[in-house]
Amino acid sequence: MALNTEPRWGVEDVARYLGIPVKTLYNWRTENYGPQGVRVGKHVRYDPQDVVDWFDAQKLAS
Repeated sequence: MALNTEPRWGVEDVARYLGIPVKTLYNWRTENYGPQGVRVGKHVRYDPQDVVDWFDAQKLAS
């Protein structure tokens, strides 16, 4: 198994990538929508590839 050493994205990074407000991303998390994030202490972190994959899936669904 290869070790993924890519830096994880915070909510600001994901919001910037998706072009949405940070508050929208937090709202999505409460609705179980959006890319999967992982809580690390009081922070939420995202695997960049998961965010890209989720976004690409949205294009296919529409």
